Amino acid sequence: MRKLARYLKPYTWPIIACVLLLFGQAMCDLNLPNLMSNIVNVGIQQGGIEDLTPQAVSENGFALIKTFMTEEEQDRMDGAYQKIDAGSAEAEAYRSAYPALASTNIYVLRAELPEQVQQLAEAYEKSVMTFSNVMKGANEQGDVELSADKMSLHDLDFTELYRALPMLEQLPEESVQQARKLAEASQSSMGGQMGVAMTREFYKELGVDVNQIQSNYILKTGLFMLLLTLAGAVATICVGLLAARVAAGTAKNLRRDVFRKVESFSNDEFDQFSTASLITRTTNDVTQVQMLLILGLRMICLAPIMGIGGILMALSKSVSMSWIIALGVLILIGIVVVVFSIVTPKFKIVQKLVDKLNLVTRENLSGMMVIRAFGTQKFEEERFENANKDLTSTNLFVNRVMVAMMPAMMFIMNVVSLLIVWVGGHQIEQSMMQVGDMMAFMQYAMQVIMSFLMISMMFIMVPRAAVSGSRIAEVLETEPTVRDAEQPVHLKERATGKIEFRDVSFRYSNAEDDVLQDISFTALPGQTTAFIGSTGSGKSTLINLIPRFYDVTSGKILLDGVDIRKIPQHELRENIGYVPQKGVLFSGDIASNLRYGSPDATDREIERSAEVAQAAEFIQSMPDGLHTDISQGGTNVSGGQKQRLSIGRALTKRAPVYIFDDSFSALDFKTDAALRRALKKDTGDSTVLIVAQRVSTIMDAEQIIVLDEGKIVGIGTHKELMRTCGTYQEIARSQLSEEELA
Repeated sequence: MRKLARYLKPYTWPIIACVLLLFGQAMCDLNLPNLMSNIVNVGIQQGGIEDLTPQAVSENGFALIKTFMTEEEQDRMDGAYQKIDAGSAEAEAYRSAYPALASTNIYVLRAELPEQVQQLAEAYEKSVMTFSNVMKGANEQGDVELSADKMSLHDLDFTELYRALPMLEQLPEESVQQARKLAEASQSSMGGQMGVAMTREFYKELGVDVNQIQSNYILKTGLFMLLLTLAGAVATICVGLLAARVAAGTAKNLRRDVFRKVESFSNDEFDQFSTASLITRTTNDVTQVQMLLILGLRMICLAPIMGIGGILMALSKSVSMSWIIALGVLILIGIVVVVFSIVTPKFKIVQKLVDKLNLVTRENLSGMMVIRAFGTQKFEEERFENANKDLTSTNLFVNRVMVAMMPAMMFIMNVVSLLIVWVGGHQIEQSMMQVGDMMAFMQYAMQVIMSFLMISMMFIMVPRAAVSGSRIAEVLETEPTVRDAEQPVHLKERATGKIEFRDVSFRYSNAEDDVLQDISFTALPGQTTAFIGSTGSGKSTLINLIPRFYDVTSGKILLDGVDIRKIPQHELRENIGYVPQKGVLFSGDIASNLRYGSPDATDREIERSAEVAQAAEFIQSMPDGLHTDISQGGTNVSGGQKQRLSIGRALTKRAPVYIFDDSFSALDFKTDAALRRALKKDTGDSTVLIVAQRVSTIMDAEQIIVLDEGKIVGIGTHKELMRTCGTYQEIARSQLSEEELA
């Protein structure tokens, strides 16, 4: 996959935007459990009171709190609060907030001292805890006569309490110090809850609507949660759009480069990669990489942020329960490692089986006529069924293993939830944790596990995409054996067409012997040079060397005196009109096929080419003439019609060199003769090279080259070869009578 990383470079900024948006989404998601915890702890349990220290307290309440503080803490309280007298001018600013100010003096916390709030809160918390412990001890010993309901911090009877204040102030110092030590040893969460409860009662004493405080806090926090959820959703949508754009653009560029690379391949490279495999690499393999990018840009970036952030947030709620998350993560990693080791080797097999299925399908569709002719439909069905079954069974195995992961993950998540509830319940009972914190810890634990689940899913996707990426890179890194020269030589605007072979030998890649040996001849403009020989003698191979479908192993081929290896491939092929051994037509209409090599050709020019190729008659007989549709591969025309259209396509180029690779084999003798006569007139000064199996096709050629086992065994005209070449005589007499040969 690293080899394909350069394709992401044009999308650097969208990727950076994705990462930033994912970070924002993660922050939104990580803050939601914390806000939910605040709603439970503060909004419900604390009645919406956020600050432990009261913002305002009555004069008697202020005296009560100070009673159970040290001298240093009392001085801090005096400095932090400002006294507001009931009848003073300052009271008007506070009367709407604190209605009791109409008849009672109050103390208001100074707003300009935020740095002292924490110290003040600690002192206030200890004072409340000390007060509670003193009340319990005094009540048990009978020093203060207060009923249990008046002693509770919820719904305190301040009238009775203030009446007992002188007695509380006279309590033995030892009792107060003992109560203070108990307060300092208590859990902070318990002290915080008691402090808030006391603050709530102070507010009620001042006439504050504490229910409205609770409602406002819950609504405010809920609205903030809603805004965070919407922000996270917007970020998710934007990331999805950007990831899709990056993935689609990268896939487009990959397909483009693979296609361009394949177009530059010589026949050597096509021998290395099967057509079915190249199709799979261009489609299925690129799709695998695209899917990885779509999901990877989201999961690979989001999962670590959520995982690390979730762990930190969970630890902020409870360090003592962190072992639960660690246990769940370790089990999860173990499952992922096992699944990874089982599934990864199968992905390479899957892609190869896709290649095989495509190969079987392609061969069946292209060879349907042969299959029907030989009645082998049943055999081909079984062949396809076997390939399909192999792919299906391998995919099913991979899917079963992956599907088994989900129940395992859900089981781990449920077990972790139960452990958190079990352990957290005991901590809540011991006042070591609040309910909201336990709920938030549970959600953070789920986020951590889901993050590792996302990472595990990527571990499953990455190997398959990596296999596909390697297959794509294999194509992209394959250097064609036929390449343009570093210092090319350009021909004139139009070549004369003189072709010269000088001691040419050729051997296929990885072959031990040469297919062609020491081939030397010259083909002149205005003449026809024909090649004939037994099957496998190297005729088509020799012809394919001229357009550089292969490069010679030794020797050289010259066009107008220039080594064709020095001529740019495009320029070389622009000067050649080529008709392959197997006629190939493209989807479109007849006119588009005839114009294939010459897009600017006029209707008159393509009509003339069709006439020379002896195709005009059957074209005119079709309902739409030149605009008759041609199906893919030309399956809706006969073999002879396909050959004639291929010849017409080559003639439209008006090239200085024409190559006909056994292109008359599907024509009857009458059409063959008519075509050769018309061809002789039309090609004019061009060099014509013909590979043929029929002697009658090449009898009139100015030069006939006879090949046998890759060597030239005869060269000359028909009459000369009939006198000097035994191989030619044997071929000619096997096809024609003595009268025809004369």
